[in-house]
This record gives sequence, C-alpha cells and structure tokens, in this order.
Amino acid sequence: MWIDTHCHLDAAEFGGEQAQAAAAAAQQGVDWIVIPAVERANFATVATLAEQLPNCTYALGIHPLYVPQAEEADLLALRTTIGAAMADPRFVAIGEIGLDFFVPGMDSGPNREKQEHFYVEQLKLAREFDLPVLLHVRRSQDILLKHLRRIKVQGGIAHAFNGSFQQAEAFIGLGFRLGFGGAMTFSRALQIRRLAVQLPLAALVLETDAPDMSPAWLHPETNQPQQVPRIGTVLAELRGMAVPELARATADNARAALPRLAALA
Repeated sequence: MWIDTHCHLDAAEFGGEQAQAAAAAAQQGVDWIVIPAVERANFATVATLAEQLPNCTYALGIHPLYVPQAEEADLLALRTTIGAAMADPRFVAIGEIGLDFFVPGMDSGPNREKQEHFYVEQLKLAREFDLPVLLHVRRSQDILLKHLRRIKVQGGIAHAFNGSFQQAEAFIGLGFRLGFGGAMTFSRALQIRRLAVQLPLAALVLETDAPDMSPAWLHPETNQPQQVPRIGTVLAELRGMAVPELARATADNARAALPRLAALA
C-alpha cells in the first residue's frame, strides 16, 4: 500500500483528467490520495472529487498564498463547511494551511499579519473539531511552531518539509509527521536527503504535491499521484531498506497522522 498524503488533484493542470490520474495511481498501488483545499472556491470541488473517485479523500482549509484575497467571511464559511463535512468519512483533515515567507511581499507587513491571523484561526478550528492539519511550511518553521505550541491540535503533517533537524524534531514532538516527495529525488537536495535518512522512519510520510514538485525523472513535466511508489523507492534506497517495508511503514504513518483516513482503510 502507498498513500499520497498531499495532491492537488483538482488543479487545472490535470486538464479534466482527474479520474484517469487517480486510476493510474491505483494501478501502481496508491490506495489513497489526500486532496487539500486551498480557498473557499474549491471546498466543494475537492469534496466532490473524493466522493467520485474511490481512492481519494480531502481536507478543507485556506492556503497561505490565497490569504491576501481571502475575507473573514471565508473563515466563517470554512467553519460551516467543516461542521457539515464531519459526517463525510472522506473528510480527513484541515488543510492546506500554514505560512509562506518565501514569496516576495509575504514575509512582512499586512500580508504577513493576515497570514498569521488566518493560520491561527484555522488552528483553532482544528482544535475545536479535533482534526489534524496539513501544514504549508516555507521559511516559516519557527513561527508555525510558536503558534502550534500555544494552540494544541491533534497533529498532522508538515507538508514538503525542508527545515533543520532541530525544527523537524520540534514538529515531531508536537505529533506531526513530515512529508517527503519529489524534491528528495534530486541528488543536489542534500539537506532534504539527509533528513530523509536521519529522521525516525515513524515520522515520515510520502506525497507528490502534484501537479507541482515533479521528481527528478519527470521534471519539468506535470507531476502525478502515480509517482508515489517511485518516490518511495528513492526513500527506501536512501535508508537502505526494502521497498515493501518502506511502503508499509509510510502508509502506517499516514494513517496514524490522519485517523479518519485510518478508519476508511
């Protein structure tokens, strides 16, 4: 079993062929795909995809890069949508939420303040509904951790993790798993590959972030969820372990991070 813990299957890059992409992944042994929302406008879209495609689940949240155009009413709509989705077994987490201080103009001033406000309010929703979160982490690890220490949530996944070993340990200590995907497949990604080897296996999950973050053999083409097993093979090779063992471990970790997904499995 393989699990893609982060895949934007609703993205326009799939050209309306989401069903084909999910089926191709299933043929490669990808039993589950988690589709995170990014803004109010696609809450219904990700839920519908998960309803229609047998190996898909979804998360609801407002992505930090969509925060500048978001409104307070979107947070109210998110809370209402989460409340209704709790009856849907395919709904597994709050996400994609977090902070992005990499994009110019997002690391200071009103955009940073608004990002932190939306992040905090969504953490409060995760705490209220006792749900894990899917975190967007770009040059923002320490600020994310500061708020996580203050607003205790169930845990979740720090998507596309690329921080220090000490920051990784801090996320793990707060109940998070760390997502590894296409970036790990590039030989020049020394820090990510070092983390992939040194961190406890129990802390690692796999993801594609498709259609983005294509692995080395596919770059710059559109990424696909069917790439999870090959990405997992790279991780197994880096850690010197058998591929089936790695597949089982990372799938178990994903289920532990996302209990509602575990209930489906």
